[in-house]
Amino acid sequence: MQLLKYFHELSLHPNNAKELKRLILQLAVQGKLTRDFRVAHPELRDGSYSASALLDQIKAEKEQLIKVKKIKKENPLPAILPEEIPFELPDGWVWCRLGEIVSLKSGTTFSKDIEGDFGDFMYVKVGGMNLLGNEVEITTANSYICKTPKVENALIPSRSIIFPKRGGAIATNKKRIVNFPILVDLNTMAIICPNQLNFSYLFHWFLTIDLWKLNNGTSVPQINNKDIAPLIIPIPSLSEQKAIVETVNQLFKEVEQLEQLTVERIQLKEQFATSALNQLATNNTVKEWAFLQEHFHPFFNHQPNIKKLRETILQLAVQGKLTSDFRASHPELNTGSNSASALLDQIKAEKARLIKEKKIKKENPLPAIKPEEIPYELPEGWVWCRISEIVDVGTGSTPVKSEIAYYLNGTIPWYTSSATNSLFAATVETKITQKALKETNCKIFPSGSLIIAMYGQGKTRGQISELVEAGATNQAIAAMVFFESSLETKPFVKYYFRKIYSEIRLLAEGGAQPNLSVGKVKSTLIPLPPPAEQKAIVETVNRLMALCDQLEQEVQLSEQQVELVMKGVLR
Repeated sequence: MQLLKYFHELSLHPNNAKELKRLILQLAVQGKLTRDFRVAHPELRDGSYSASALLDQIKAEKEQLIKVKKIKKENPLPAILPEEIPFELPDGWVWCRLGEIVSLKSGTTFSKDIEGDFGDFMYVKVGGMNLLGNEVEITTANSYICKTPKVENALIPSRSIIFPKRGGAIATNKKRIVNFPILVDLNTMAIICPNQLNFSYLFHWFLTIDLWKLNNGTSVPQINNKDIAPLIIPIPSLSEQKAIVETVNQLFKEVEQLEQLTVERIQLKEQFATSALNQLATNNTVKEWAFLQEHFHPFFNHQPNIKKLRETILQLAVQGKLTSDFRASHPELNTGSNSASALLDQIKAEKARLIKEKKIKKENPLPAIKPEEIPYELPEGWVWCRISEIVDVGTGSTPVKSEIAYYLNGTIPWYTSSATNSLFAATVETKITQKALKETNCKIFPSGSLIIAMYGQGKTRGQISELVEAGATNQAIAAMVFFESSLETKPFVKYYFRKIYSEIRLLAEGGAQPNLSVGKVKSTLIPLPPPAEQKAIVETVNRLMALCDQLEQEVQLSEQQVELVMKGVLR
C-alpha cells in the first residue's frame, strides 16, 4: 500500500496511526484494497461463489432458523433506496441491510443470588467492555452466572459482536468480539454472525460504524434494534471477504509497528529531556545550559517536554541558579542597603507604619521559620520570609444574590477563582455596587494585586493571576496587595507562585473540595533575593519563557503541517 511509505514522517503525530487504521477499514469495505484479487478471480462476479449467491444462502439459513424457532421472526426491512447508498460497489458486490443477514440480541438481568465469582458462564456488563483496554476479544468478565434454562436461553453465542446500547458508554464506540458463549446485561446488544459470512469481515465493517451517530435517546443515550437492523452493509464474495481480512490484518500489523516506533521515539525524547533538565537543576547550570541549548529543536519539539522545560526554568530561577554569574559580579549586594535583608527590613517598617496609620489591619504574629520548613539552601545574600511579611494578604466575600441592590447597575468588578485561569485576570461580567461594599465583607483590591485561587474545581486551586483592573473578590480568592517598598518584588513573587503551584495545592485540606485557607497562603515561605538580582532573574526568565513560546509555536506549526499532509495523503 503506497500510503505506508509516508507514515514514518507522518507518525510524528501519534493520532495519525489511528487515522490511518480508520482509512484502511474504509478502503477495505469499499473493495479498494482487493482490486487485484478481483482481476485475478473474475469467476466470483456471478455463479455459485458470487456475493449474490452467498446472500441467498445466508437468507435461507436465517429463514430455517426462524422456522425451527431458534430465532424470532422480525418485521420485514424496507428496500434500500438509492439515496441511502454511500458509495459505488465493485462489480460482483451487493448491498443488503444488516438485519437481513444477522440476528440481534439484547442482554438480560439476573438475580443477585446466581451472580458472583462462581458459575458456568461469564457475565459481561456494559462497563466490563473497558476491562481489556484496547483489546477487542472478550476474555474476562465482571462476574459469572450459574446454568439454568433461563440462563441458557439468554446466552450470546460465539461469532458475535457486543457493544453498548444504553448510556454514555455508547460514545466510546467500544465493540468486542465474542468467541465463546457468554451473557451480557440489558445495556448491551449483540450482533450474531451467520455461519456463511466471514466473521472478521463483519467485525471490520462494524468498526467503521459510529455508534454515537445512531443514538436516539434524549436524557439517556440509547440504541435499539431499529437503529442497527436497517444499516446497509456491502457484501463481497466469501473468497474476497477472506482476502480483505488478510490484507487489513497485514496493514494493521505494519501500522502498529510504525506506531510502536513513534512511541519509542517520543519516549526517547522525553527521557533525554528529563535527564537533561535534571542535570541542569543539580549540576553546573551554566555548563549544562550551554549543552541543552544545542539540543532544543530536536528534543523540545513535543509539548510535554516544553512544559518540563518551563517548570525547570522556574525552579532554577527561584533557587538562584540562573543568576550565579550576576551574583559573582555583584558581591556588594550580599550586605548593605541594597541587600535582601535591607529590603525586608524596609518592607516591614512600611507595613508597621501602615498599621499604625490604620490603613491596614494588624495581624497575629507569624511563627518563626523552622529549619525543617526550608526546602533548599539559598545563595549568599538571599533570605527566607513568609509572604505576608512583604505583602498584605486579604480575602473577599459574596454579596447575597437575592439583594438586587448589591448588583443593580454595579460598577465594581467582582472576581471569582475562574479569573485566575490566565496570568492577567480577565474582565468580568459580574459587577457589584458601593452598597455591597458597605454592607458586606467585600473590599476593593487595587490593580496590580496578585490573586490566588484557594479552592475551586479541577486545576483552579493554587492558580495565580494579576488584577489589571481594581475590583473585589469572593471568599475563594486570596489577594496579595503590594506595599510601595515591595512593589518591585511583584514579578519575582508571581514567578515563584507559578513555580510552587503543585506544592501549594498539597497544602489544601477538605474532602470533596479541598481549600488552602488564607492562613496557609499568608504563611507560605518565599525566598527573597536582593532587588537588583530579582530584576536580573525576571529578565532572564522572561527571555527563556519567550524561547519556550517560540518552541511551542514551532511545535504547533509542525503539527498543523503534518495534519495537512496527512489529510492530503489520505485524500
